[in-house]
Amino acid sequence: MSKQVLDRYAIPQNQLAVAMGISRANVGRWYHGLDPSAENIVGITQALRSLNPEAAKTFVYLYLGDLVSDA
Repeated sequence: MSKQVLDRYAIPQNQLAVAMGISRANVGRWYHGLDPSAENIVGITQALRSLNPEAAKTFVYLYLGDLVSDA
């Protein structure tokens, strides 16, 4: 799901990694299909919010779906 959001909003993996203060290799793992932990989902959301608020909304929706659409 990270791949979908990064590709859709043209956010480079390295840019997300820098915004999160982590290595690009970690972002690469998520990009290539490894699901991030709940803690990392929060971190990704916060970083995306600072880079592109719409990307953050899309990311949250992809992970939580209808759970957040009713909130």
